[in-house]
Amino acid sequence: MSLPETQLEHRSSESEEVQTDASFRATHLSVRPAEIVQVKRGEIAMSQDAVVVEEPLEIQLVYGAADHRKAKSISITMRTPGNDVELAAGFLMTEGVIQTANDIEQIAYARHPLSESAQFPLIPDTSKPNSKHNIVRADLAANVTVGLASLQRNFYTTSSCGICGKASLLALRTVCPPRATNNFRVDAQMLYSLPARLRSSQSVFDRTGGLHGAGLFDSTGNLLALREDVGRHNAVDKLIGSEFLADRTPLRERVLLLSGRASFELLQKALMAGIPMVAAVGAPSSLAVDVAKEFDITLIGFLRESHFNIYHGSERIDGFISIAAGDGE
Repeated sequence: MSLPETQLEHRSSESEEVQTDASFRATHLSVRPAEIVQVKRGEIAMSQDAVVVEEPLEIQLVYGAADHRKAKSISITMRTPGNDVELAAGFLMTEGVIQTANDIEQIAYARHPLSESAQFPLIPDTSKPNSKHNIVRADLAANVTVGLASLQRNFYTTSSCGICGKASLLALRTVCPPRATNNFRVDAQMLYSLPARLRSSQSVFDRTGGLHGAGLFDSTGNLLALREDVGRHNAVDKLIGSEFLADRTPLRERVLLLSGRASFELLQKALMAGIPMVAAVGAPSSLAVDVAKEFDITLIGFLRESHFNIYHGSERIDGFISIAAGDGE
């Protein structure tokens, strides 16, 4: 079974009828029902579909000395509700704001937006993820130094920022953690199987066709963790955030699989998490390839059940034959 280049496209109307039972909706805040008019071979019929939920999430940061705490809203992202604490933690880690889970005193849903008259300590909210304000607040330890420049999203990571590739790589080099030698090897036959393994575990995508998936695999192809989101970077932040909060980073013996394309931003997140290999069902961007080469991350694109392209690190993939040399590589 092969996957489309992006999983943002809705699955065909000829696919299995969507199940929107009450029990699923009760446990999946990322899905809601939608009444539709289905057109098939010139005939129309009323039907029910499921659509992925997209709502804003604000990430707030509380930091500074115990007697002089400060609070700042640092990001608002459109995301699929669920795993929001992991998303916030992954964002803070991959953007270089924090280095270890011990940097966070507490992280939870917030009751209210920030205001100039905010009183400290701010009280977290233990309500469900679909809380009224969609806010996650991270309180950092008093000894954590936060540079003001790190409190806003690093705009050099976006494709439309207008900063050249060399400047982007230089900026990334200044914030990334020390890299270990990349000795992580896998077999080509294992890679072929990854898209199907990821796809078979994407329960929300089965019902909506509207989510990106990010999966973490070991060297033998075991799926260790999976997160889904309407945004590619959010799915990766949720995945890395879950590992970060569990104190399992850096992820030096793992493959990150992306259900869509591989951008500079996603390679940046892999770099910050210590991931040695990134595989994508879709295409990599030129700057993603540059990051892979600069920081020695094995990068694979257009991964299908029978073929893939290697953009860097072919010496770390076993089990294929070189047509030119006729030798196993």
